[in-house]
Amino acid sequence: MKRVVITGMGIYSCIGKNLEEVANSLYNGKSGIGIDENRYEYGYRSPLTGILERPKLKGVLDRRMRTGLAEEAEYAYMATKAALDHANIDMDFLENNEVGIFYGNDSSAKAVIEAHAAAAAKKDTMMMGSGAIFQSMNSTITMNLTVIFKLRGINMTISAACASGSHSLGLGYLFIKNGWQKTVICGGGQETNTFSMGSFDALNAFSINTKDPTKASKPFDKNRDGLVPSGGAATLILEDYDHAIARGANMIAEVTGYGFSSNGGHISQPNDDGSYIAMQRALVDAGLKPTDIDYISAHATSTPLGDMYEAMAINKLFGNNTVPVSSTKSMTGHECWMAGASEIIYSILMMQNSFIAPNINFDTPDEYSAKLNIINKTKEQKINTFLSNSFGFGGTNSAIVVKKLE
Repeated sequence: MKRVVITGMGIYSCIGKNLEEVANSLYNGKSGIGIDENRYEYGYRSPLTGILERPKLKGVLDRRMRTGLAEEAEYAYMATKAALDHANIDMDFLENNEVGIFYGNDSSAKAVIEAHAAAAAKKDTMMMGSGAIFQSMNSTITMNLTVIFKLRGINMTISAACASGSHSLGLGYLFIKNGWQKTVICGGGQETNTFSMGSFDALNAFSINTKDPTKASKPFDKNRDGLVPSGGAATLILEDYDHAIARGANMIAEVTGYGFSSNGGHISQPNDDGSYIAMQRALVDAGLKPTDIDYISAHATSTPLGDMYEAMAINKLFGNNTVPVSSTKSMTGHECWMAGASEIIYSILMMQNSFIAPNINFDTPDEYSAKLNIINKTKEQKINTFLSNSFGFGGTNSAIVVKKLE
């Protein structure tokens, strides 16, 4: 089996548009959450969201390339270009080597709604424009990035709800580990527009704590009242260890374990068994014990049931182990299809800078979170190995283990 290393990272999120900005936000516990006034007009119960501006790609990509990009694909382009630059991979390398892509994305709502509106207004589908189909498919990110970056390896979108970004990394890891690819671009993208989140709002899933938006996302806190939606994109470059050595790549960290499961139960309610199985499988795959983990990046989204079941699963697997736990969603909100990839990057930045980012807004534990070592203030600590959790609607679960290179 091949070793799998990370050689590049790129991020475009509400807490920063590059690695340095994001690292500073994490260290300082800076929230990227605010209010989108347009959501009130649309009929939202909650106007809270991660605040993120669209990238300006005119002059960066030609018009033909821009035409097919949905909002989330624009974010993904920015993150992927940054990750490739970080990995010292240029167009010459991409054109002369087989590079694959797995990218998490599970919606393209704005593109679909706008295409429908354009056709309905004139009773003519031609009004949708030539880019509508490429923007409206869930695979909008992978189909566009493969063309822009001339990728010729595995090409697949992973649609697995809020575990999409994590599963994309897990599959990239498996493809390289088994020798099927040497280099794979992995990540997750999430649109942040009003159209994309209305159905979540209709479920009463969002926090309505609008008095202070930065305090609305409260993972694990007894007084949490729902998640805050967010988005952007995160990209990681995975490579075969020997391949990375041969080309003189700067190796950032090593992916050593991937665990997965399905709850097989309720479509929207999680459970602790599926979360436990995914984490346990990731540890077994990595050849580690619970005591080998220095930090857990929790999925915890600030929903009453989700955080409860994850706390139960962590306590079941780790017992009285005092492994530090935090959820960066307290700062970013829930980045949905992107979260499983972005949270790997957030944790690697902590690993590189020897600190644990705080689970801000965690003031009062409940009976389940009280059993965990939840870090609510920035903590200086070395991290050699971490576990990152991602769970999603339909009961899909993913857990990834990453460690420092030895």
